[in-house]
Amino acid sequence: MTIQTLTRQDADKTLLQNLLDRQRRAYHANPVPSYQQRVQDLKTLARMLHEQQEAIVEAICSDYGNRSREETLLLEIYPALAGIKETIKSLKKWMRPRRRHIDFKAYPLSKNTVLPQPLGVIGVIVPWNFPINLSISPLTNIFAAGNHAMVKMSTNSCRLAELLKKISPKYFPEEKLCFIADYGEIGPLFSSLKLDHLIFTGSSTTGRAVMRSAAENLTPVTLELGGKSPAIVAPDFPIEKAAERLIHWKMVNAGQICVNVDYLFLPENQLDSFIKHATQLIKKRFPNWQSPDYTSIIDSASHQRLWKTLDDAIDKGAKVYDLSEGQLKRDDSLRKFPPHILVNVNSDMLAMQREIFGPLLPIMTYSRPEEVIDYINAHPRPLAIYPYTHDKNLQNRYIEQIMSGGVSINNCVLHVGQHDIPFGGVGESGMGHYHGYEGFLTFSKLRPVYYQGPIDLLKLMRPPYGKLSNKILNFMLKMVR
Repeated sequence: MTIQTLTRQDADKTLLQNLLDRQRRAYHANPVPSYQQRVQDLKTLARMLHEQQEAIVEAICSDYGNRSREETLLLEIYPALAGIKETIKSLKKWMRPRRRHIDFKAYPLSKNTVLPQPLGVIGVIVPWNFPINLSISPLTNIFAAGNHAMVKMSTNSCRLAELLKKISPKYFPEEKLCFIADYGEIGPLFSSLKLDHLIFTGSSTTGRAVMRSAAENLTPVTLELGGKSPAIVAPDFPIEKAAERLIHWKMVNAGQICVNVDYLFLPENQLDSFIKHATQLIKKRFPNWQSPDYTSIIDSASHQRLWKTLDDAIDKGAKVYDLSEGQLKRDDSLRKFPPHILVNVNSDMLAMQREIFGPLLPIMTYSRPEEVIDYINAHPRPLAIYPYTHDKNLQNRYIEQIMSGGVSINNCVLHVGQHDIPFGGVGESGMGHYHGYEGFLTFSKLRPVYYQGPIDLLKLMRPPYGKLSNKILNFMLKMVR
């Protein structure tokens, strides 16, 4: 490591620490913002999105090389704004102190209360695939809970990061909200800050590193990771409808979605029909592969990784179906990757070992639900599962016997877009939740407060102990038999 690199790291570390110190001082100056202030912060966040919408869309498209405008509006801007609106509706109820039960026999006329209070300064590490949704959604919960926030953007979101750094001070002072661009060196420094909470969305490998850094300061973390989320089509579900929904989501953002279906279980007799419908759907939805409708792979390294994954599957015996029919090449200037279906896959293939994060869909066939359950349970717990069946008993069986972060029944991904249910992983797919009330709780300290009443019976239990104290103690024990 050169002296120049060390100097730059020292400068970055100083910058980050100064920002944290400023936010910490601002927090201590007003540790519990009012309901009115929090609503104003949320409305200001929404106003920033509304007023800067086109600039944000353009910056994201530029970072990708090509990102469908409609996908950015539908999957980033809209859910972020909808989440803010729903949060404002519920915030007064969420902030309300909650009375809790008290043992009247021991503490007559006393009172127990739980107060949700702000933690302080929250760090947010944002991935590149949905950089607005995955920054604004946590910020919505963070501001609702009354906190301040430092947001580190991805190295692959440089143009968006610079835009947010430029526009954010027009809406929020830096001691309330700051966006930080990362050109390759900031990440480890950011996760090693003594923050009050840190939320990270990204790969399991990076998530482990973030957790190790945070552990040095005992900083609590929420980790939203990836993994291999399976879909399961049952024999009773119409294969044409299943193909339409599964292929649609596999193509959204060119498959670069952490909760996307990573592999598919099909009944043995429906494989050919699924491939037929999938091929027809692709022709209909993408008649021109160079149109803006089909999003690019984020960078050259990811583009080459997908080709390597495909080549590895072919070398190890997979049969592949190029749904672009050869129209997208390895040297495509916009890094558009041809969607493929992979069959005859096995556990030796890269496609079945790691998260694909692209438009490759491995398919496995099965004859009994037990095969599906046993296979998924033999692997790390996924971020989501997607059962396609109208059989309520089978739906419940998959939900009860396969643990995952979340579930969408008869579709993919859509549980993530619901504002009144929590989102989060389990095991290797993550820990903790945000969205809705659970997100508010994640970024709050639930402070238990005991209020002593006018009668203090326990003063009768002070030394020196004697007949009276033993009589009272025996009575108390008798009451809890």
